[in-house]
Amino acid sequence: MSKKKQKTNKTKSSQISNKKLAKVFLLIFSFAILSVGVSYFIMQKENSIKTTKTSTIIKKEEPLKIEKSDELKEFDEKKLDEHFENKRQEETYHSKYEEITEEVKKDIIEHHPKIIDKKIEKKQETTKISEEKKVEKKVQSTKKIEIQEKYDESKIVTQRDKFKFDHNDKPKLAIVIDDVTTSAQKRRILDVGYKVTMAFLPPTPGHKNSASIAQDLPFYMIHFPLQASSKFSGPEINTLTINDSYETIEKRVAQLRKWYPKAIYTNNHTGSVFTENHEAMDKLFKALKKHNFIFVDSRTSANSVVKKYAKKYNMPYIVRNTFLDNEKDFHYIQNQLKKAIIIAKKRGFAIAIGHPYNITTEVLAKSKHLLKDVEPIYINELPYLK
Repeated sequence: MSKKKQKTNKTKSSQISNKKLAKVFLLIFSFAILSVGVSYFIMQKENSIKTTKTSTIIKKEEPLKIEKSDELKEFDEKKLDEHFENKRQEETYHSKYEEITEEVKKDIIEHHPKIIDKKIEKKQETTKISEEKKVEKKVQSTKKIEIQEKYDESKIVTQRDKFKFDHNDKPKLAIVIDDVTTSAQKRRILDVGYKVTMAFLPPTPGHKNSASIAQDLPFYMIHFPLQASSKFSGPEINTLTINDSYETIEKRVAQLRKWYPKAIYTNNHTGSVFTENHEAMDKLFKALKKHNFIFVDSRTSANSVVKKYAKKYNMPYIVRNTFLDNEKDFHYIQNQLKKAIIIAKKRGFAIAIGHPYNITTEVLAKSKHLLKDVEPIYINELPYLK
């Protein structure tokens, strides 16, 4: 009996042990399946994140592609001249001093909207606005410092101030036409019939021939793009700013010397902000002196400090007296010319600045009778420069 009980107990014990093993095995198996499922889910999520990051990086690094159409390739100089003239007729001045001119390349793009995708234009415009805000903050900061540096221009005596007009001599009138870039403008100015100084904008992709067409002229100037106020919306490519280093400014002046080997005189294109800034003008005059240039103040700002640095660097101080064509009206332009003649008769000389508008050259050509008492001259023939 005892042996039978022992046998039964062994059987029961064996059954319990088997059940426990089965449960343990089932638990391990369930845990393994769960682990595999969780691992798979995590891997899928990581792959998804990597894919998103990669696509974002590619999207960020993808460069803007600007494809030129066949229309632009065939846009020859004659068409550029015609288009430029049409745009010039539409331009206006925003103030008494600052001259408004648009970069021709921008005009061509607007004239041929297929050249640049609208989305790219919008993105570039946003970037431009952001950069302009940064520049404006720096300008405001600089102006606060410069308030302390104001000087009395009348106390600075130059060769121009010492000049005494001999009324037995004929008064001299220098007429300058800024922004010249095309052969068509050049021909119209030459057709005026008397001496007119042409001031050429430096070459850009929009007017790449503006240096070569100047070379056969007996005298010409360079119209040097300098920083305007934040209200001005069409700066030229490579316009110098008040934040540029001397190295940047000197390099730009050296490039102008290569483009225009015969030029000596240069006047500012826009530049109301630049010509008010002492540090910027000091650096510019230093570079101009190094490369044998003489600066003419277009006087786009009433607060110009050009006279101070002309004196410092022992250069002649040359400044315009009137703008001819703030309004594109025949009688207005002719009256401005008459004012310049009155100044010339009083002081012995005067400088009047205009632009290559059709109406301006028309007025000049039809106003020869007004010049009988004055002598039209180039800028380098001003009597106090002798």
